[in-house]
Amino acid sequence: MSITEPLRLVGLVVVLVGVATYLILQSRRRQYTLRFTNVDLLSTVAPKRPGWRRHLPAGLFLVALALLVVAWAGPTAPVTVPVERATVVLAIDVSLSMQATDVEPDRLAAARSAALDFLEVAPPELNVGLVTFSGVATIAVPPTTDRDLVADAVQRLQLAERTATGEAIFASLDAISLVPPDPDGTRVPAAIVLMSDGATTAGRPNEEAVAAAVEAQVPVTTVAFGTDEGSITIPGDPTPVPVPVDRAALEEIATETGGEYYSAVTSEELENIYVDLGSSMGYTTEEAEITGWFVGGALVFLVATGALSLAWFSRLP
Repeated sequence: MSITEPLRLVGLVVVLVGVATYLILQSRRRQYTLRFTNVDLLSTVAPKRPGWRRHLPAGLFLVALALLVVAWAGPTAPVTVPVERATVVLAIDVSLSMQATDVEPDRLAAARSAALDFLEVAPPELNVGLVTFSGVATIAVPPTTDRDLVADAVQRLQLAERTATGEAIFASLDAISLVPPDPDGTRVPAAIVLMSDGATTAGRPNEEAVAAAVEAQVPVTTVAFGTDEGSITIPGDPTPVPVPVDRAALEEIATETGGEYYSAVTSEELENIYVDLGSSMGYTTEEAEITGWFVGGALVFLVATGALSLAWFSRLP
């Protein structure tokens, strides 16, 4: 929490003075009672005295005053709010290596499940696009808030030969460009989430794609998916073909573009990553005034002060 008008907190001195004054008056009252009252007679006539209850309404009243002073000083707190027209493009590798079964039931099935989880938890205001890439990259779904449209495309993912990671980034940037800027020309906030399990074997090199993403100010978050022991078999050839993950290349893409890098070796880890991304992307943190909370709290304490005073002493403080 922060205060926009900190000098107004000087008003808390008044509250402290009130506390000190109350304590002094109570001390003098006790001395007067002990000096001039027959204590034995008082105990007989009024065996049930207010005790601590006499101080509670005053305490609540002083707390209410303190809350009002803080409210007057303009308190603010960071709040998470959805960003209108924010865009995320999911770029999913559909190269043949995604049929490896080192991740149950296989890499492609786990990728589908994780992407669908992302769609479930992402804020409804978030535009989500889908790019698939193997030897070429294709905009499967332009950025949209229609979750069913993206989910249907995810369910229809098909494998193909080779891996063009650089082309996937270029295609994702093209998809983002389809979202028109705000009326005042402000660029729509956007990001790319790229998941791959292998090294680039086709298309433009990663370095060119990274430079384009940096120029467009679009961070690329990468997820290296699979294990180093992954392998596939080619029809007609029983010899397993190793398909290890190129973690270094994917981490470099994320670092150079200002994105985040993740590594997942199980379907559960992949789903957790996508859920975390979906619940965080499309939001921004802003300072919002919370004066109302302090005023409301002060009102609660004032009402409690009056209610207790009436209930115990049949009078308002």
